[in-house]
Amino acid sequence: MTVTDPLDPLAPPAPLPGDFEAALSGGHPNSLGNTLAVVEAILADETRLDELLDCYRSEDAVVRLRVSSALKRVTKERPEWVAPHLELLLTEIAAIDQPSTRWTLATVFDLLAERMTAAQRSAATAVMQRNLLESDDWIVQNTTMQVLTEWASSDASLEEWVVPELRRLVGSPRKSV
Repeated sequence: MTVTDPLDPLAPPAPLPGDFEAALSGGHPNSLGNTLAVVEAILADETRLDELLDCYRSEDAVVRLRVSSALKRVTKERPEWVAPHLELLLTEIAAIDQPSTRWTLATVFDLLAERMTAAQRSAATAVMQRNLLESDDWIVQNTTMQVLTEWASSDASLEEWVVPELRRLVGSPRKSV
């Protein structure tokens, strides 16, 4: 299986190594690299999802960014495969201080919301609230606030928390926020 970098379609395809961390490393940080091939490998073999999640432990920030991209894609296709990993996402992965991980978690939590227990939803809400308060990354702020606002429509106590945060973010110098 090979993948061509979409930012450089003239580049020769790179072989997908058996090791996901190796497959997700290298190349331009803004490119997907072999992310799509990794997603295809996981969708062909659910047991490889653990290997992907293990790559969140990589020292390489680019690898972790691509893990987030792959995880979001897998969750969209097979949420039932990712749901059993919620405890890991809510604890170890949520502790990673990297914007791409934080905005991805908001998206993944939203995709898995119907599969969460009340305790998991409460924990996911707390993770997103913390991320919103601690991050100055505009994508983290936009994605997290979008999910929290949607969740607040059915949670009065969350709505009480979200409304002042929306007012605070309205004053952001970033137009997208």
